[in-house]
Amino acid sequence: MSIITPDVARRLTVLDAPSNLGLRPPAPGVVPGCYKAPWALRDAGLVARLGAADAGALVPPRYVATWQPGDGVRNGPAIAAYTRRLADRVAAIRADGGFPVLLGGDCSILLGPALALRRAGRYGLAYLDAHSDFRHLGNSPHVGSAAGEDVALVTGRGDDYLTDLDGLRPYVRDEDVILLGVRDDEDLPELDGSGIAYAPGSDIDLGQAEKVLVRDELDGFWIHVDADVLDPSVLPAVDSPTPGGLDAAQLTGLLRGLLALPGAAGLEVTILDPDLDEDGSQAAVLADILVGALKA
Repeated sequence: MSIITPDVARRLTVLDAPSNLGLRPPAPGVVPGCYKAPWALRDAGLVARLGAADAGALVPPRYVATWQPGDGVRNGPAIAAYTRRLADRVAAIRADGGFPVLLGGDCSILLGPALALRRAGRYGLAYLDAHSDFRHLGNSPHVGSAAGEDVALVTGRGDDYLTDLDGLRPYVRDEDVILLGVRDDEDLPELDGSGIAYAPGSDIDLGQAEKVLVRDELDGFWIHVDADVLDPSVLPAVDSPTPGGLDAAQLTGLLRGLLALPGAAGLEVTILDPDLDEDGSQAAVLADILVGALKA
């Protein structure tokens, strides 16, 4: 495959995936605000600035806040139902020649494109996040919120109704995943023995990512961007801000590099919380990064 320029060879297609089902309530009686992120990014002019086709929105099921240890994954059945519908929408965009750009929502939306791509072949995952999101019953006394478990889920660790849809467990193999920007994470030692590659903090080598993501065995790869991969000095409007992250220029450059690799199949952005961004300035920063990367 040859390297392609995203805004020439790809028809960008934006789909809102405003699910907050995978997060715990930020406070008693409070619904996670990340479901508003697509609106905030659209208000920052993202769709028009990208010159993207607009695929609308996939409305998620109702968020239910009640949960206690032993209940399994919070909103688990709702996430499973949403995953199937989101997978169908992503597949339809790709079948129509589009390059999906998903505006989340929380990290659990990853299950949708992961299932869609698994139906189509074998795909890798570039996971840009401050956290490994690798919690599962093998390393924790209980599971809880899927947004802290989605790398574990897409690699087949968890209940069948989330990890084995269509009998396709795992959606992504361990050796086909690289975590970029992860830091201050208690699950990093386990990753060393899993086969999952990672580059901590801002010490990111695109060549390491290319070795994982561009291989003859793979049909391509998906890009996940959690807003908390940015340092809180740049964008603090997330549920778990963690120091030591990327600045705006570093994230823009990293995304440009990933998008220029052969096989990039789509991108999602998650976890921006407009409730913590009252003037919209942080949504504007994130929109600038996405435009700078996708329209490079």
